[in-house]
Amino acid sequence: MNRDRTLTVLGYLGGFVLLFLVWHLVATWLARSVLFPPPGPVFERAMVLVEDGLLQEAVLASLRRIAQGFLIGSAVGIPIGLAIGSFRPVRAILEPWTEFFRFIPAVAMITVAVIWFGIGEESKVFLIAYTTVFVVIIATAAGVGAVARDKIRAAQCLGASRLQVFALVALPATLPFILTGMRLAMANAFVTIVAAELVASNDGLGKMLWDARLFMQVEDIFVALVTLGLLGFTVDRAFRLAIRAFAGRYNPTM
Repeated sequence: MNRDRTLTVLGYLGGFVLLFLVWHLVATWLARSVLFPPPGPVFERAMVLVEDGLLQEAVLASLRRIAQGFLIGSAVGIPIGLAIGSFRPVRAILEPWTEFFRFIPAVAMITVAVIWFGIGEESKVFLIAYTTVFVVIIATAAGVGAVARDKIRAAQCLGASRLQVFALVALPATLPFILTGMRLAMANAFVTIVAAELVASNDGLGKMLWDARLFMQVEDIFVALVTLGLLGFTVDRAFRLAIRAFAGRYNPTM
C-alpha cells in the first residue's frame, strides 16, 4: 500500500513537472509574447504576492465561500435526491423543478443573487450552493434508482422494516453516487466562485483576476489560474482520501 501511494505521488509530481515544462517550451519557443509569460516570472510574482500576504488572503476568501456554499448545497441536495429517488409522487412534483433550474447556469444567476442578497458574502455563498445542489440531487436520485431490487427483496424477506431497508440497504448502495455527485459539484463550485467574485468583491481569486485584467498584470492572471488549478487538484485528492477513509467499503473505486 505504501509503495502504491509513493508511486502515485511520484506520478502526480511527474505530471506537474511535465505540465510546467511544456508550458515553458511553448511560452519560450512557440508562442513568445508578453501576454503569455513562461512559468519562471509567474512563480517569481507568486512569491512576491505570498510575501505580501495577498495570495493567501485571496485563497482563504475563495475557499471559505466554496466550503460554505458546497456544504449548504450538499445538505439540501442529498435529502431531496433521496426523496426523488424513493417516492414516485415526490419525483413527479420535484423533478420538473430540478430539471428546470439545473439548466440555468449559476453565472446567469449572478444578477439575481446581487439583487436578492446584495454584494456581500451571502450572494457568493448562494451561487456556490446553487451550482452544487442540483448536481447532488441528480446523482443521489440516480443512485437510489440503481439499487438492485433483489437486495431490497432479500432484506424484506428477512423481516426488515422499510426504515431498515432504507438505512441498511438503499442508503449504503446510494453512497457512491452521492459522493460522485459531490465531487462533480465541487468542480462546479470552483468554476462558479471566479464568476461570483468578479462582481462587487473585495477579495478572492476572482477579484485578483479582475484587477489583473484591468491593469494588464499578466503575471498576476497566471498566478491566479495556477493557484485555482492546484487548489482544485488538492481539494479533489483530499476529498478522495476522505472518501476512502470514511466510506471506502461502500465505494472502493474512489
